[in-house]
Amino acid sequence: MNRCSLSFVALGIVATSVAALAEAPPAGSVLDKALAGPLSGVNELIFATRMKYEDGHWYANIGYYCEDETRKSRAGDGGPDVGTLQKLNIRTGKTSVLFDAMGGSIRDPQMHYDGGKILFSYRKADTDYYHLYEINIDGTGLRQITFGPYDDIEATYLPDGEIIFVSTRCKRWVNCWMTQVATMFRCDGNGKNIRQVSGNTEHDNTPWVMPDGRILYTRWEYVDRSQVDFHHLWTMNPDGSNQAIYYGNTRPGILMIDAKPIPGTDNVVASFSGGHGRNEHRGPVGIVHARQGPDDPSAARVLRPAMSIQDPYPLSEDCFLVAQDKRILVMDGAGNTDVIYEYKGAGGIHEPRPVVPRKREPIIATQTDQDKATGELILMDAHKGQHMEGVNPGDIKKLLVLEVLPKPVNFSGGPDLLSWLGTFTLQRVMGTVPVEEDGSAYFEVPANRSFFLVALDENDLSVKRMQSFLSVAPGERLSCVGCHDTRSYAPVSTDRNMVVATQRPPSVIEKFEGFPDVIDFNRDIQPILDNNCVACHNFSKREGNVSLVGDLGPMYSHSFYALYANLQVADGRNGPGNQPARTLGSSASALMTKIDGSHYDVNLSPRDWRMVWLWLESGATYVGTYAALRNGEDQQHSQPGIVFGSQRKLLERRCAECHATRNRSDEAGMALPFLPDNKKRRKALTRVTTVHERMVLPDDPLARFSPHILLNLSRPEMSPLLLGPLAREVGGLGSCGDVFKDKDDAGYKSILAAIEACKAKAETRPRYATANFRPNRQYIREMRTYGILPASFNADTGAIDPFEIDQAYWKSLWHQPGAELKWGPESPEQKP
Repeated sequence: MNRCSLSFVALGIVATSVAALAEAPPAGSVLDKALAGPLSGVNELIFATRMKYEDGHWYANIGYYCEDETRKSRAGDGGPDVGTLQKLNIRTGKTSVLFDAMGGSIRDPQMHYDGGKILFSYRKADTDYYHLYEINIDGTGLRQITFGPYDDIEATYLPDGEIIFVSTRCKRWVNCWMTQVATMFRCDGNGKNIRQVSGNTEHDNTPWVMPDGRILYTRWEYVDRSQVDFHHLWTMNPDGSNQAIYYGNTRPGILMIDAKPIPGTDNVVASFSGGHGRNEHRGPVGIVHARQGPDDPSAARVLRPAMSIQDPYPLSEDCFLVAQDKRILVMDGAGNTDVIYEYKGAGGIHEPRPVVPRKREPIIATQTDQDKATGELILMDAHKGQHMEGVNPGDIKKLLVLEVLPKPVNFSGGPDLLSWLGTFTLQRVMGTVPVEEDGSAYFEVPANRSFFLVALDENDLSVKRMQSFLSVAPGERLSCVGCHDTRSYAPVSTDRNMVVATQRPPSVIEKFEGFPDVIDFNRDIQPILDNNCVACHNFSKREGNVSLVGDLGPMYSHSFYALYANLQVADGRNGPGNQPARTLGSSASALMTKIDGSHYDVNLSPRDWRMVWLWLESGATYVGTYAALRNGEDQQHSQPGIVFGSQRKLLERRCAECHATRNRSDEAGMALPFLPDNKKRRKALTRVTTVHERMVLPDDPLARFSPHILLNLSRPEMSPLLLGPLAREVGGLGSCGDVFKDKDDAGYKSILAAIEACKAKAETRPRYATANFRPNRQYIREMRTYGILPASFNADTGAIDPFEIDQAYWKSLWHQPGAELKWGPESPEQKP
């Protein structure tokens, strides 16, 4: 069994292998059967040719890399391509080129309902952006539909004559990579009247119309959960309303993409691209039986796990067109294949489609009103749903409404300074709404933005945290059963057959007046620690071996890291999502018990208590602005290896006797993870934990001996790496005895010099949370591009408040009734 097969077995997905069948059919029989059946009325196919995308990520095939100041390093390569749009006669094997991009790139062809036109994305040679084009089936009548400095891709015709497509017009970046995001938009058939239909902060992909008129698409999202596990199938109405899970949002570990309905059935076919997905969406063909519900593992079946293809197109439940490198194949319902055509030119084949008319799907009446700035949400009963054990009727009194905030830049595959492998985005505190005695809630939320909810008890402590997002279209009224409901059952009627909350007007979200809506640890939390905690938790008096001083380590402040490493914060931990009740947020964070008056004499003011509570519930982030995200150059400036590399022999000689590798049965907390033999132990520990979760054990070396704890890059002489082995008599902690009897010890001086060198390197550019901090050039570049900063703004001399600039950026993305050309030009003459 290969690696891909193992992943499907682990997910509980049924896998059908040709090798397991009693007898594979003879060569040619699959094609013969198809030609006599589903392909009997098909004479021609269209397909695109192009080079393979360079970036290995499934989504990184558009736009430029954020790091590149020239914006010429294209995620989709962007160099000369071999793009063509071709037509194949499957009876004669002859091909004809309908359109040659002449060094440009072509992708995503889609046949019109009448079989006479083709919609596709085309990037001209020596240009940067894909735009939508249309051409007649005979290669005549080429016309451009969309314009502007955006990538418009993966378009499909709608039954009302409009077009839905995926575009970088959303002006945001992948939360865990350095490429641009594309979300769904729609427009008239001529490219006019462009409007947003998705508020996702991450990618939407491959929309397709279902037989009932809804849109089936791939939605990637991760609200306080793993960034690499959740990209599954969703549906929405073509106007952006009624967004709902179709399949897989609780089935981590696979990308389901390029999904299409199978004619004559209630099922869909998709590419099941293993793990976090693969380049070109490659993976086995998967079938989803939606009637079994969105979470049932048996509802998904993989036809041939060992065979990677792309762009599956269903003709029947027993006949699929697929592309594989330079070949077009036909596949039957058991995974058997025959070759239809093999391409001999440069590049590979993509998106084979039959040239046949097809019936238009029903037109779903619009449920939106573009003249409204908000929509409405009805929650039937907050006490109902998945993983709600121990939650009793009446426990939930309020809902905290939080917004997931898009990123204007990003530079890495991790959260960087946002969190310690927790949230990848900032979360805006919108406020609270009441929950009625029957558990219902009814309230307004702004349209086309991403929100999630936290259920609160009578003490405002978290009961259940949503780890997915919801969005309402302008003027929409959306309803759901309860917290993470299964969507496979309806609420039980009450005696009065009514929902209490709907008997009144919708609630308006009640803000926390006088508090910032996006919390910054250094600005908002550190002063509270200084006033209430630092007297006992400092570098000279480390009660509980914890310092809550705000001095900076290699990445974070000592206090921020110490709270996480000492298990005082219960966040999503980059885990699987949909966690049991009362396991995340304020109710599960030990820090709350330190500020309720029971921890010695610590008794916070109501305002300070609320500020800590807001921080915990909004993701417990380190920074409160995306301007703090470090580009690659800045990341290289803060490398603790400057210390541990240069001082390795000294540390081995002076420290290894007490801090060598230990067994778990030995005295806890004594091993130094950075010593050579202990690195092996740390790697072994990581292998037995959940792969993507931050793992900290009580008394774990990460809590006491991490570089984030050992190195003080604000005051190097106060580094615990020096204070621990320094004798008490000369100002040390003496926790290692008197390894350094005084500060004249050559070893002490050597380590101090190394830490000072590390500090100097880290301050090559002023760091975040220091007085002279300035956002990096890329952040300024994007804010100029988005029109938030003037084009003439000088990144080296201009002064800005990054908190205000972020707010202006987010506001620029809000739905604005009546705003014209908000999402870019609709003709060559208009300016973006």
